[in-house]
Amino acid sequence: MNQPEVLDSDILALQQWLRAAWQQLGDPSLTTFSRRELRNQMKQCSADLRARLQMAAEQRSEPLQQPVPTYSRPELRILSW
Repeated sequence: MNQPEVLDSDILALQQWLRAAWQQLGDPSLTTFSRRELRNQMKQCSADLRARLQMAAEQRSEPLQQPVPTYSRPELRILSW
């Protein structure tokens, strides 16, 4: 896997985790402490997701570098005697 694919899979995993966390947060059987801990983990996950999205955006906005030509025309000089 190359770097963009790794970033995309990280982003997808973080999004899925947050989606599941939101569903779990709605569970009425959670204690106050568990709910607070889950919210703290969600904040950290959101920060990680923002960082990954920023990195992905920067990679996509970088211009592709032109390949260096393998052949270049030599400079010619005329020598006279």
